[in-house]
Amino acid sequence: MTRSRNIDVLWSFVRPHRRALVLGLLLGLGTTLAQLATPMVTKHVLDGLDERAPVGPSIAVLVGLLLVGTGCALVEWILLGGLAERIVLEARSSMVRLLLHARVAALAGRSGGELVTSVTSDTLLLREAATSSIADLVNAVVLLVGALALMGTLDGVLLGTTLGAIAVIGAVVAVLMPPMAVAQREAQAAVGRLGGVLEGTLRAIRTVKASRAEGRQCAKVLAEAQESTRQSIRAVRFEAVAWTVATGGIHIAILVVLALGAWRVTTGVLPVSSLVAFLLYAFQILDPVTSLTRTVSNFQSGVAAAERIRALEHLEAEDLTPAPAPLTAPTPSVVAFHKVTARHRPDGPPALSDLTFTIPRRGHTAIVGPSGAGKTTVFSLLLGFLQPQHGELTLDGTPFSQWPLDAVRARMAYVEQDAPLLPGTLRENLLCRHHDADDAALWAALREVRLDARMRALPDGLDAVLTDTTMSGGERQRIALARALVGDPDILLLDEATAQLDGLTEAAVRDVVRRTATRGAVVTIAHRLSTVSDADRILVLDQGRLRALGTHAQLLGEDALYRDLVAALRIAPAPGADGDAV
Repeated sequence: MTRSRNIDVLWSFVRPHRRALVLGLLLGLGTTLAQLATPMVTKHVLDGLDERAPVGPSIAVLVGLLLVGTGCALVEWILLGGLAERIVLEARSSMVRLLLHARVAALAGRSGGELVTSVTSDTLLLREAATSSIADLVNAVVLLVGALALMGTLDGVLLGTTLGAIAVIGAVVAVLMPPMAVAQREAQAAVGRLGGVLEGTLRAIRTVKASRAEGRQCAKVLAEAQESTRQSIRAVRFEAVAWTVATGGIHIAILVVLALGAWRVTTGVLPVSSLVAFLLYAFQILDPVTSLTRTVSNFQSGVAAAERIRALEHLEAEDLTPAPAPLTAPTPSVVAFHKVTARHRPDGPPALSDLTFTIPRRGHTAIVGPSGAGKTTVFSLLLGFLQPQHGELTLDGTPFSQWPLDAVRARMAYVEQDAPLLPGTLRENLLCRHHDADDAALWAALREVRLDARMRALPDGLDAVLTDTTMSGGERQRIALARALVGDPDILLLDEATAQLDGLTEAAVRDVVRRTATRGAVVTIAHRLSTVSDADRILVLDQGRLRALGTHAQLLGEDALYRDLVAALRIAPAPGADGDAV
């Protein structure tokens, strides 16, 4: 059943191009028919020699068959080659859309490297199985059946000998195919794991080097490479045995046919021309028999790739269908949580329990708490990465469930703690949220985070290509904040946006937060006292519950956990003073 579903995946990519595939198959049949006709025409030439008939017409037919067969093969190659590349493109496009539209929770347990390997490598294996293998299989079967049928018209005894050899070869190959398929599947899985380990290692390369862990991580990556090689060699051995059995078996059959045919010629039962034609057909079936072995191997690799691709089809996708936002009336609170309980896994412990609070339409709200308190889960709920198990979130007084997800996110801007850069230029990064913003808006956002002078100094300015190696952590964080400020969001979500900034730049960013809070809502996950003390209101979370709510001064006097959190920053806060984490 699983194998059938995997073949359905293969066919789903071929189906839109079935006309081109059929045309390619017809061209392949033209080549095959030309090959099948050649021995019979050769026999006619030999028979004509005995009868002293002119051989010119027969030679002309042989030349014509050669030209037709070669022309059909050329057009078939070009047609199916282009078809194969289009299938790869469509498979990759489909997989990329699935990955980028999947829910964050669905991707959380998967390695980015494995997913990249699936998009890049598995699609190439799919290409071979979806086009070349199908065409080769059909052509090989037609050539084999056609040759055997014509061999039967020449001599039944020699045909029986040939069929016996093919039956033995087929039985041996059938025994070798299942373990070869297992080895190919395991080799591809190891390549995927290799990609995941290598991607994670390169992402943390500074930590790896600083920890002097190059050798250990190298060994871990190479262990997967060695496993892939071991399984691939195992598959190659099975394939080599199958190919050798097929090739050697046919050669032995040809020798037997030659000996037996020569004996029959000497007895006068078989004409020499028929023996020559039969031997030509015997040499012709050598290619389809060995080709079938390779084709089955490629097809099994494609089926294994289809199995990995099919696994992505089960990723739960977000509903990003465009829809109008509901009509709402202004409310004092832009967002409200009403008795919200949320879990990251259905059978896991609650990350938030019975949580109720509001976020004012304007002002700065900070969320603090020990590790695992549920701070990031609040952001995940706001951005639609996670759905509440119980309770309700509202936006402008309207339940989130009545809002299109795209409309919710259009109201918000999010700055992650590690502030990842998108592949591409500075302009492309800044236009991520509002692709129609002009250059003036982009420079204004950079100026707010005190990064305009640094970016103007780049040779290409806004068109400079950004990489993690050319931008410091603080610069990446400021670019991410500038990206969020383009378009003036209603709700700005900051996951400790000052974590990697120096004191002067942090002060500038805090000024940006203050100005933004005068015209919209700013919500921060705070780990630094400076961020906390600036907030208009502070939510203290503990074990997924709202423990306390108030200003910095109020909470210092009323909540022991908050005092412990402040003390953990190793700063002695003075009334009205701004502190900073060390």
